[in-house]
Amino acid sequence: MSKNVIETVTFTLNDGVRREDFIAAAREMSSWLQTCPGFICRRLSRTEDGTWIEHVQWENMNAAKSAAAEIGKIRGNAAFLSAINGPTVQLTHSELEVALS
Repeated sequence: MSKNVIETVTFTLNDGVRREDFIAAAREMSSWLQTCPGFICRRLSRTEDGTWIEHVQWENMNAAKSAAAEIGKIRGNAAFLSAINGPTVQLTHSELEVALS
């Protein structure tokens, strides 16, 4: 049985991107994420120094990789993706071992 996968992405925003505009774009992209097979949940947070951290929980690695292959093809994701400073992006996938809610 495969374990759930946590996709963790850290990044900063491009200069001039307003926090409020980015949050609106993130909410718009959530509509697409919720339709992706294997999607479980998403959390997006920001540190004091302006680093954003996104955690997306997937049923398995195949679901995570399938969504990654499609994310840039969806018109509604453009505002979110174009706000991110590409060279700052760090992405990891890990197997979920313990979860509490």
